[in-house]
Amino acid sequence: MIAAREAATVRFPAVRGAILIVEDELVTQRLIAAGLERAGFEVMRAANVEEAAEAIRAELPGLMLLDWVLPTASGVSFLRELRNDRRTRQMPIIMLTGRSEETDKVTGLEAGADDYLTKPFSHRELLARIKAVVRRGAPLLGDEPVEFDGLRLDPAAHRVTAGGAKVKLWATEFRLLHFLMTHPDRVYSRSQLLDEVWGDHVFVEDRTVDVHVRQLRQALQPSGRDRMIETVRGAGYCFRSGAE
Repeated sequence: MIAAREAATVRFPAVRGAILIVEDELVTQRLIAAGLERAGFEVMRAANVEEAAEAIRAELPGLMLLDWVLPTASGVSFLRELRNDRRTRQMPIIMLTGRSEETDKVTGLEAGADDYLTKPFSHRELLARIKAVVRRGAPLLGDEPVEFDGLRLDPAAHRVTAGGAKVKLWATEFRLLHFLMTHPDRVYSRSQLLDEVWGDHVFVEDRTVDVHVRQLRQALQPSGRDRMIETVRGAGYCFRSGAE
C-alpha cells in the first residue's frame, strides 16, 4: 500500500494520455488514483484484464500501472499480449507487484515491462518511477540515421533494419541501440548506460541493463548483428562498428 498523504515533489515531463491503473485491490487502486490526480494526471481504472482491455480499446493510455496478480489472468501474460499488439507495443508499462525476488523482476522485464515497482511503495517513489519512464520515451536527440555493416537505425522513422530486413524492438531497446550506435567502439559501464539511456535512474538497478542488452541481442541474432554488441568483462558493453 502506498502512503496516502505523502507530498508529491517530482516535476514531470508530459504524459500523452491518461494513466491506466490495473489493480484488483480497490483500496490500493483508490490511493494510487488519488495521488496521481493530485499530481495533475488524468486517471483511468480497471480491476482485471478484461476491464483493462476494454479501456484500452476505447482510449489508448499514455502509461499503464499493471499489477502482477489479477483475478482472471496474470499481469505478466497480459503484458506479453500488449507487447505483441502493434497498437500497444510502445505503451509505457510499469509492473506493480508484491514479488521481490530477482527472478521475478527479470521475468517482468523480459515480458516487456519498462519498470518494476515492488509493494509496499511510497507515493513519491511511484511518481519518480513514472517520471523516469516518461523521460525515456521522449524523442531521441538527433534524428539522423546511423548505419554500420548493414545495421541501420532511423530515429525519425523509429525503424531498425539489418541487411534490409526489419528488426522489431521495444522502446527501451531502440534507445539503447541508438546510443550504442552513435557512440561506437567505446566501452560503457552499466551505470553509465543507465545515465545515458534511462536518465533519472535512482530506482533502476544495474541488472536492468543486462536484461535489455540480452533482449536487444536476441532481436539482432537472426541477422548475425548481435555480435556487434560486445560484453567487456568487468567493464560493461561496447558497440563494435567493425565486428568480424
